[in-house]
Amino acid sequence: MTAGDAYALGLAVLFAVAAGLVGSFALSKRLLLASDVLSHLALPGLGIAMLIHINPLIGGATTLVLGTLLVWHLEQRTGLAADVTIGVVFSTGLALGALVTPHEHLLEALFGEFQPLSLPAFLLGALAVGLIILFLYRFRDALVLSLISPELASATGVNLSRLELYFLLIFSLTVLVGLRFMGALLASALVILPAATGRRFSGSLSQFLLVSAAASVLAVLIGFVVGRQFFPALGLGPTIVLISALLFVVSLAFGGQQRAGV
Repeated sequence: MTAGDAYALGLAVLFAVAAGLVGSFALSKRLLLASDVLSHLALPGLGIAMLIHINPLIGGATTLVLGTLLVWHLEQRTGLAADVTIGVVFSTGLALGALVTPHEHLLEALFGEFQPLSLPAFLLGALAVGLIILFLYRFRDALVLSLISPELASATGVNLSRLELYFLLIFSLTVLVGLRFMGALLASALVILPAATGRRFSGSLSQFLLVSAAASVLAVLIGFVVGRQFFPALGLGPTIVLISALLFVVSLAFGGQQRAGV
C-alpha cells in the first residue's frame, strides 16, 4: 500500500466515524431518508465541475451547501415538512446533474472511486471530520432536548430553526468528506445503515453513538479488504454499502428491538 492509499483509507475511516455519529442523530430525528437525498444534491456540482475541468469536490461542495440552504429556506418560508422540500430540490438537482455530467464521468460521480490522497487533502478531510465531531459534542444537549421536547428546548433558549440548519449543514459536510470514494448516490448510505444497526444493539444514546460509529468503521475496513481482494472492478463504495447492509442483517438476528432512548 502506497502512502497515498494509506491516506485515502485513513480518511475513509474518519468519514466512517463521522457518518456513524451523524446518522445516529439523523435517525433519532427521523431525518434519515430526508437527509439521504441531500447527498444527491452534490451531483449537479460534480457534473459542472467535470464539464469545466475543475476539482469536482469544489463543485459538489458548492451545490451541497446551496441546496441545503435552499431546503432550509423553503421549509421556513412555506411551512412544508423537511422531507417535502428536500424531495422537490432533490428531484430537480438530480435531473440537472444527470444532464450536465459528462457521460464518461457519470459512474464515477454517482458511485465514487477510491484514489490515492495527498497529505494536504488528508489533513483537510481530517479537519472537516474534527469540525463534525466538535459540533455534535458542542450541541449534543440541545439536539437531545429538541428530540425529547421541542417546546421545552425552545423555552430554554434553543433556536430550533437555526439548530436544524446547522445539523443539515453538518450532514452535508459529512457527505462531502465521503463523496470522493462513495459518490453522490452512496455517500449517505454509510450514514443510514450503521445507524440502523447501532439502534438494534443500543440501550442508551452514548451506546447508540458508539455502536453506530463502530459499525461504520467495520464496514469500511472489511469493504476495503474484500473489495481489493475479490471485487477490484466494483469500487470501494458499493462494497462498503453491501458489507454495511450485511451487518444490519446480522443485527436483525442478534440485536434487540430498538432499545435506544432517543
